[in-house]
Amino acid sequence: MPRADFLFSLLLLALGLATVVESWRMPRFGHLGVHPMTAPGLTPGLLGAVIVLLAAVLLARSLAAGGWRLSAGKDAAAPAEPGERGSSVRRVGLALLLTVGYAGGLVGRLPFWLATALFVFLFILAFEWRAGSGRAQRLRGLAVAAVLAALTALAVTYLFEEIFLVRLP
Repeated sequence: MPRADFLFSLLLLALGLATVVESWRMPRFGHLGVHPMTAPGLTPGLLGAVIVLLAAVLLARSLAAGGWRLSAGKDAAAPAEPGERGSSVRRVGLALLLTVGYAGGLVGRLPFWLATALFVFLFILAFEWRAGSGRAQRLRGLAVAAVLAALTALAVTYLFEEIFLVRLP
């Protein structure tokens, strides 16, 4: 997958840089005495910067694995088997279902922190659950997922309410 990672990292870099540039160009309303942390471009700019950072990490990893070689030579990875492709489509579908369920079904009906914790917990379980592992390992996985979900929910809620001064549902 180094070639796919290489191409996707370039796309993400372009998207992240465009987001940072456009958020910088947004009005700041400083002349109206508005608190700088409530500037409309702050959150998109920070998210764009995170996308740029993570895309750079992905780019570096793909370059180290030879992803810059775009021609399909004898070193190129074999195309995915039909079963592997179906598995990828199912995983994307599951991620989409969980994300839409979170945004459209949980947020607004439950307290934001609880909806976020539930979403993160289910997402971790959906993509990290090892059915063939032993009972102790599964219990450890549940505990790790619960702790990560709680910490994420607390951090996101604090960040938006206290730092970005956004009222959450």
